[in-house]
Amino acid sequence: MFAAKRHPLLVPHDGSFDIRKARTSPGKPKDDWKELLGDEVQLLGESQYRLYADGRHAVLLVFQALDAAGKDSTIRHVFAGVNPCGLHVASFKEPSKQELAHDFLWRTTKHLPERGSVVIFNRSYYEEVLVVRVHPELLAAQKLPEKPSKTFWGDRLRAIADYERHLAEQGTVILKFWFNMSKAEQRKQLLERIEDPEKQWKFNARDLDERALRTKYLHAYEECLRATSRPWAPWYAVPADNKHYLRWQVAKLINEALQQLGVDFPRPDAAAKAALAAAKQRLENEGG
Repeated sequence: MFAAKRHPLLVPHDGSFDIRKARTSPGKPKDDWKELLGDEVQLLGESQYRLYADGRHAVLLVFQALDAAGKDSTIRHVFAGVNPCGLHVASFKEPSKQELAHDFLWRTTKHLPERGSVVIFNRSYYEEVLVVRVHPELLAAQKLPEKPSKTFWGDRLRAIADYERHLAEQGTVILKFWFNMSKAEQRKQLLERIEDPEKQWKFNARDLDERALRTKYLHAYEECLRATSRPWAPWYAVPADNKHYLRWQVAKLINEALQQLGVDFPRPDAAAKAALAAAKQRLENEGG
């Protein structure tokens, strides 16, 4: 089973994560993050191709963040070199009536990756312990059989942790990224959406209402990351104020995990080699 290695951005597995100490900025500026990303994008394309050919592991990538933190652009830039045959992006917004009629993990389960493929969850089942926790009135639409108890959110977090452990035991590599953006940078990004004609379609006035609840969201995130960052399903708190740094770190962390798997192209056994030789001879005998 995959297990995360130590890393400065890794959320501790012992429940000690302090969101107040999590960085939103990479610190010292570095001009070559964009160039470094190019190298990681190329390597990711090659690694994913081997993963696809090997066919033994599935990869689930979870992206969570507050509004305007750069999830969509990160997906666009980091996976530019990946074969789309082995990649799927699933975005989760307001649940449908059918989804609300099932348990809270149901709607994402049908989008899980098959072996050999990579699936990105742009938001995920974690919305059920983030958005729904900040807006508990949303629980009414779920028609739960019992009124939520004092342990309700802890129970959901435990269910998620158990769920991810099960997936990991079945060969799914789970990497989870929280894009940690400062309040000042979010303001800047939201203003850019309002002012840029090519980005105005992305702006929703409700984003400002959600921004006003930032403190509640950060509390929900801290509880969530503490309870569900595990060696087999780690969380990484990635500084998101610098988009070039963010993308580079995400790509690098994914590549490091794929390299750890040691996947490669399958090698033919003796029977397969004999079949290849026979096929080659047959083609050569056809002439020009």
